Amino acid sequence: MTSLNTRPGRRFPLGATYETDGVNFSLFSRHATEVELLLYESIDALVPMARISLDPEYNRDFFFWNVFVQGAKPGMAYTWKADGPDDTSVSGFRFNRHRELLDPCARIVFERFWQREQAKTDAKAPPIRAVIPAPLDEYDWEGVKSPDIRPNESIIYEMHVKGFTRHPSSRVSNPGTFKGIIEKIPYLKKLGITHVELLPIMAFDEQDVPPGVRELGLKNYWGYSTHSFFSIHPAYFVNPYSTGCINEFRDMIKELHRAGIGIIMDVVFNHTAEGGEDGPVINFKGLSNREFYHLDPTDKRKYRDFTGCGNTVNCNHPQVTFFIVECLDYWINNFKIDGFRFDLASVMARGEDGNPMYHAPVIWSLEFCQTISSAGLIAEAWDAGGLYQVGGFPGYRWQEWNGRYRDAIRQFVRGDYGMVGETATRLTGSSDLYGPGGRHPFNSINFVTCHDGFTLNDLVSYSKKHNEANGEENRDGCNENYSCNYGAEGPTRDKAIQALRVRQAKNFMTLLFLSQGVPMLLFGDEVLRTQKGNNNCWCQDNELSWLNWELLNRNAEMLRFTREIIAFRKRHPALMRTHFLTGKKRSGMELPDITWHGTRLFAPPWDDPAARHLAFTLAGREDREEDIHVMINMEDTKEMEMELPSRAGGEWFLSVDTYRQTPHDIIRPEAQRPYAEDSYISKPRSVVVFERRKKS
Repeated sequence: MTSLNTRPGRRFPLGATYETDGVNFSLFSRHATEVELLLYESIDALVPMARISLDPEYNRDFFFWNVFVQGAKPGMAYTWKADGPDDTSVSGFRFNRHRELLDPCARIVFERFWQREQAKTDAKAPPIRAVIPAPLDEYDWEGVKSPDIRPNESIIYEMHVKGFTRHPSSRVSNPGTFKGIIEKIPYLKKLGITHVELLPIMAFDEQDVPPGVRELGLKNYWGYSTHSFFSIHPAYFVNPYSTGCINEFRDMIKELHRAGIGIIMDVVFNHTAEGGEDGPVINFKGLSNREFYHLDPTDKRKYRDFTGCGNTVNCNHPQVTFFIVECLDYWINNFKIDGFRFDLASVMARGEDGNPMYHAPVIWSLEFCQTISSAGLIAEAWDAGGLYQVGGFPGYRWQEWNGRYRDAIRQFVRGDYGMVGETATRLTGSSDLYGPGGRHPFNSINFVTCHDGFTLNDLVSYSKKHNEANGEENRDGCNENYSCNYGAEGPTRDKAIQALRVRQAKNFMTLLFLSQGVPMLLFGDEVLRTQKGNNNCWCQDNELSWLNWELLNRNAEMLRFTREIIAFRKRHPALMRTHFLTGKKRSGMELPDITWHGTRLFAPPWDDPAARHLAFTLAGREDREEDIHVMINMEDTKEMEMELPSRAGGEWFLSVDTYRQTPHDIIRPEAQRPYAEDSYISKPRSVVVFERRKKS
């Protein structure tokens, strides 16, 4: 055992921080009575080189335990031990002086020895270790700044770091890693998106799966099982345990920013990998169990579960609120993160008693935090405990995943009756949800598909979920998907069904990018990626979830259409308004900002419960911007003659007709020709878009 010189450390920063002559270690645990630091000479050393007991008189400030260890350096690993009360059912504490604990603020983690099932029952099981990182300020950003993208101009591309390039067809040098994404930045730039939203990259437990899933050799792939909120998941690095591995992530961010693309992190502050009463003790349970989690008030051995994952983070306890704010501040200051999407964010609106509170401290702390004000905040505004806050999530700056948009558009395009009014409201930014609170259309994150559910291809190919491969007897995943197979379940050789499915996919894509609000696209939807009907691929780290890059050629028609409809949106500021449409003329405008129609002008079918069509005219915001006229016909077989507004002062040009074959389904401005008729035949299940260019 090596003897090292130590002295009292500093409370901040939390975790392990290297300085010229050693490392400062800081840990929070209010109720620990004894704390010990175990230092390993290398990440995979079997025994510690030093055990350092912290003296409460000299090494504790409030509930922070800290020590400075001379001679410690980057590349060494460390764990903590903590002793204290263990009357779990009464006090809620789970201290155990025999258990090695992972630093909750670890910057790099080593998990090769970790065995989740063993750790559930054996306090002496090998832990996940923290690794001392190299100094974070030793990185050259080369003057590259975060792109200046207004919220209303954002186009989000949700993707999984590994799934994006892991397939052999990606032909990148380092598939499934941050470096792999760098090689695909030209593809993202050409697609036209403005932000990538990465599924969880904070270090998570891949072994956190139910028994039936584990027996099939599957693992936690999506990453919604975080254990280290300041650390990056090792699997996404090429060299995961080098002291400079963090810079691989920074390299990706720098190159994305250089290409004008922002980065959003999906973060999981609603639960952790420690699970419920029968879950392992990794860090928080062994240090601050009573503060960090919602415990059953009648039996503190048990955890209140508003997440469906065994435990719930007590976000509005002052210590936890501090932890969350510090964490996000870390990612912004050191990695230039442009935004965060909060999984099951309604958990953050629950008070310490578990009940919803509008003035939740953590939510408003993020709303007003000066550092975090530079980043976007996106809420998945519901949780598994029944709290649904879409349109009512606390705060003004927060954007929301608009689940009502998803459901309405899916039903309308499928051909459900009675959806015309609801669809109109969703297309125009969901003013019913966001207007009364003084918010804006861009508070709505519009999406048709996301990681959780069917891909776009499967939405138009399957009427039921097919999750048998997950090992849970098809019980997992959402049962109501508002999907349709259009005549055959899954793959088919029927050319008519194939054509209809592609057309419906184009219809979804067109409506998404014609909607007020912020559009979000699931990776691979632009080339019709399939998961074979599985709508819950959280445990499928294989070709079922990976993007097959051969689809770029196989489904080139869809890829071209997606690129062009994104380009269409970008050249029309009228589709990216910062205020809600009123139906009135604004100063300097020839037309009302929006006018609704049916087959006849000015006669929208609001009162027709059987209507499955709608049309509207959107006025250009500036003299040089074209007006837009949209015709939507979701009848099964019925074509409709729909009137066009007057051409006075200009000409109408056909831009989009999803019924037409490529390349005539979407036409670039230079190839468009004036349309001389007063009406247009809208084919069944199609969306048609005209642009009116004013005469000079």
